[in-house]
Amino acid sequence: MTKYELEILRIISESSEHLSADEVFEIVKEKYPGVVRATCYNNLNRLTDEGLIRRILTENGGYRYDKTIRHDHLVCKKCGKIKDVYLNDMTSSFKMILGEDIESYDLKIYWLCPECRKGNES
Repeated sequence: MTKYELEILRIISESSEHLSADEVFEIVKEKYPGVVRATCYNNLNRLTDEGLIRRILTENGGYRYDKTIRHDHLVCKKCGKIKDVYLNDMTSSFKMILGEDIESYDLKIYWLCPECRKGNES
């Protein structure tokens, strides 16, 4: 694993945020000023393909990156903020309903985050 892959994996594993590729690039650049954007993107793709990080498709068509620990997401319908939520694993329920194994699932629950909810009350 390259130093860039290791750094990206560390950043995503330690983050409580769901970072975009550009945000990851800016953090990597702080430690490795000579890194180029393409290197960061290529390493994000490689880490995702290897199953070491998770790519989340956002409502605007962009991606955010996350750790692979089993969890689901709350997505604010207004601002797009993503928050982790830990629900019981539903893989066996899906298998029972579908009658076959599933590879994985990505549950997104839509809500209004507290900040947007406050804005709607005004």
